[in-house]
Amino acid sequence: MTKEEILEAIDSMTVMDLHQLVEALKEKYNVTAAAPMMAMAGMPMAAGDGEAAPEKSTYDVIISEAGQQKIQVIKAVKEAIGIGLKEAKELVDAAPKAVKENCTEEEANKIKEALEACGATIELK
Repeated sequence: MTKEEILEAIDSMTVMDLHQLVEALKEKYNVTAAAPMMAMAGMPMAAGDGEAAPEKSTYDVIISEAGQQKIQVIKAVKEAIGIGLKEAKELVDAAPKAVKENCTEEEANKIKEALEACGATIELK
């Protein structure tokens, strides 16, 4: 029997037949779903010290420069973080500076997109 014939036979099986087949294979070859995970546990990690890098959960939105449309960027900063026009102007004038710190990835990307649409150069850290 070829692989293709086996796959065709599996395609024609019902869910219950597939379940029984999987159980029979587990029993016959003494395998469990945990076996692949156990094999992976013995593999070395990609990081040099053996620990995975923690996933970043908060971001800082940094404005590097305002660009050509500074007034539009000031208005966008004002809207994005809910500050007054004077504070927004001071923030943009002080670039590079953090527009908003410790925000979620979604919020950081939203602010970044709004400011970049006005011509500002933005970094997420």
